[in-house]
Amino acid sequence: MFKPDKTDYDIMRILQSNSDVTTKELAFDLRKSLATVHERVKRLKKEGYIRKTVALLDRKKINKNLIAFSHVLLNGHAFETLAAFEKEVSKFPEVMECYQMTGTFDFILRVATEDMESYHEFYRHKLSTLPNIATVQSFFVMSEIKSETAYPI
Repeated sequence: MFKPDKTDYDIMRILQSNSDVTTKELAFDLRKSLATVHERVKRLKKEGYIRKTVALLDRKKINKNLIAFSHVLLNGHAFETLAAFEKEVSKFPEVMECYQMTGTFDFILRVATEDMESYHEFYRHKLSTLPNIATVQSFFVMSEIKSETAYPI
């Protein structure tokens, strides 16, 4: 079974902050050979430690000005009910994240839309049409204080 070592964690730490770094730059920074770093990155991907490499966009520049956190309570908690909700809500491009939760609500969604009118359209024509929804309570972001994608490792 693969267990990452310090060098692997160093690679992941660097790639989280800048996935554009070249293998050559990584090798130089870590004082390792190009081949070693290349193989390690390949193995980290194969083993699922690195799921994918993405570009992080400025949401305001692409007109996603409204962020809502929508808390969803379902009518039932049977496996089929939960699975059906998860499958359908995952299809909506407005839903950036979906977490099943403990507590009062079953799910929390992070929803990105252009504005309140776009959120209203999303809510009326997509989210509220899903079966078994008892309640949706949405909270709208006034300002973004901190937003990180990198896990501390």
